[in-house]
Amino acid sequence: MVELNSNELTDAEAEQYDRQIRLWGLDSQKRLRSSRVLIIGLKGLGAEVAKNITLAGVKSVTLLDDGAASQDDICSQFLVPRDQIGKNRAEASLARTQNLNPMVNVTAETCAVADHPDEYFHAFEAICATKCPTDQLLRLDKICREKSIKFFCGDVFGFFGFMFADLQTHEFAEEITEFKPTATEEPAAKRLKAEPVKTTVKRSSTFVPLQNALDVDWTAEPYSKKLKKSESSYFLMKILLKFRSENMRDPSPGTRSADMEELNRLKNEVLTKMSIPLEKVPDNLLSMVFAEIGPVCAIVGGVLSQEIIKALSQHEAPHNNMFFFNPERNLGHVECLGA
Repeated sequence: MVELNSNELTDAEAEQYDRQIRLWGLDSQKRLRSSRVLIIGLKGLGAEVAKNITLAGVKSVTLLDDGAASQDDICSQFLVPRDQIGKNRAEASLARTQNLNPMVNVTAETCAVADHPDEYFHAFEAICATKCPTDQLLRLDKICREKSIKFFCGDVFGFFGFMFADLQTHEFAEEITEFKPTATEEPAAKRLKAEPVKTTVKRSSTFVPLQNALDVDWTAEPYSKKLKKSESSYFLMKILLKFRSENMRDPSPGTRSADMEELNRLKNEVLTKMSIPLEKVPDNLLSMVFAEIGPVCAIVGGVLSQEIIKALSQHEAPHNNMFFFNPERNLGHVECLGA
């Protein structure tokens, strides 16, 4: 059953969110208003998500990042003023995030994800993790599944980006349009005319844990049948996550030559272990994953933010369960993996 939130909006909130209420309805806005969201990682992608979620009108947004803002952030992280370079990234992003919407309670957290006990994460309705190593992503997803918290993660590596969602069992309302014939006063040959009729239906989707999505066996059906038609995104994501986990950082323009060697080594290791042909990830693709590109952050961040809003508002069908932006084609696509 789609849950309702009976808390009434104030006159100021109704005026502030008038356009959104017209778009997705009053009940959906009330659900957003009661939601607390944790955003982990405040580089370019995290900044895009923080902006969009704050503007949507949730109850609170917590910005968590234990790193310091650097010159590398300037090209994609618009929430950090230039005079705040060198300071904690979450704290430096706080003022501009809060100014986006004074009706949302925005706070900053400077401790690392690994330093927080599991109980810390129980206070949120949704958690969005970026810039985390794989072991922490799996830990967060496990915590979220135990407490029925909506879990999202994603990252941008140069011109490549992805997101994943685990909503467990998610119920939502979806508006559909049906064309029903109606009688007219025209001649008999044209008497029937189809008129669009909008109705709202309740639906449900089941999601798998992140572990399942990361452990896809591409040698087994049905994945082996679609491997030839599958493009490189999933396999590139696996290589990049392994690079981060082993090096505790992402590929950097400052160490490009050495990182290219490491990426090629990991490509051979990861794809061979998965029984995937090495040509599935072209060598030139590995040269496109350095730094964070602002427009890619905007694209992936827009999709990721919209999925969080849809999940919390319980309005419209969510993407189940992965979205990729591929630099070879400059296109995004959704895949359901690990089911």
